[in-house]
Amino acid sequence: MNSILTTTDLTKGWGAVQAVQKVNLKFEKGCRHAIIGPNGAGKTTLLHLLAGALTADQGRVSYNGQDITALSQTQRVRQGIVRSFQHSRLFSGLTVLESVLMVFEHQRARVSFWRPLGRQAAIMAQAQALLSPLGLWGLRDCLAGTLAYGQQRLLELAMVLATQPQVLLLDEPAAGVSAAESARLFEYLAGLPADLSIILIEHDMHRVFEFAQEITVLVAGQVYLQGAPAVVANDPGVRRVYLGDEFVG
Repeated sequence: MNSILTTTDLTKGWGAVQAVQKVNLKFEKGCRHAIIGPNGAGKTTLLHLLAGALTADQGRVSYNGQDITALSQTQRVRQGIVRSFQHSRLFSGLTVLESVLMVFEHQRARVSFWRPLGRQAAIMAQAQALLSPLGLWGLRDCLAGTLAYGQQRLLELAMVLATQPQVLLLDEPAAGVSAAESARLFEYLAGLPADLSIILIEHDMHRVFEFAQEITVLVAGQVYLQGAPAVVANDPGVRRVYLGDEFVG
């Protein structure tokens, strides 16, 4: 497989605190890769560095073999690296359908206002294809701000996917959602195109080990272990400091 995203000696800190320390990782095209570790391990900081929301103190981020370390988050989105956040960021005054259509309009850089897009059958079909598997098509006329929190998380995912990313960065996508919504979300993620690279942080270890093909364990800002789920689940150190001896992957 070919690496789509790599980090070389990636480092970020604030004063005496080194959140990420010389992290070297390779993410393959089409990967299903989870980043796990105790609180304070540097997981979200690493995701910020990949997305361009933070600037590295040292090291490099490469995308398809090109150095993108100096690119902003907006520039990386244009190249296909898109992320979600720990907390939903929606336009509460737009409906579910309008929220997705707005992203489509932005992607196509249409001159006309975005509302007429809703009258185009092809665009509506795309919106329905995004929203239906997440259980949101029936709520398409509801304002985003009136949705339950779990539904807002699902809508955010639909909006992120509407940008047609090449690399999808997810920060705790199942945080705050019900067990049923979490199952729906991960079933949806599992069915996404095989060439879409997905890198996620998630605290539900059972979901992680069902979904991920590769897992990186961060401890104190450094890579402790990277490998297949079975390798990680059976590592004595990981079980001791994070998973617990009772965990069954």
